[in-house]
Amino acid sequence: MLFPTPRDRLCDSLGRPYFLWDCDLTLDAWRALTRDADPDVRAYWIGVAMRQAKPDDVLTLLTWPELEEAWPRLRLGRETAFWEWLRARVRHAA
Repeated sequence: MLFPTPRDRLCDSLGRPYFLWDCDLTLDAWRALTRDADPDVRAYWIGVAMRQAKPDDVLTLLTWPELEEAWPRLRLGRETAFWEWLRARVRHAA
């Protein structure tokens, strides 16, 4: 069961999501970058969410296939262990 951030609290009054605190992108602009033709661009912006957003929000905003496709290119830093754990659980459940 997921408990994502309510839509009215996910973004500020200008449409910028809380997890993009260090750049001036709207949620729609971020989403477009996660669908960019360049896999490195997709992975960078997916990784931003995986490092900065609540996991429930990541799993609401992105699909598991999107995460899997980006996996080899992701740089998750201190969040790597958590996402590896979750990935193993998802794979085990499938």
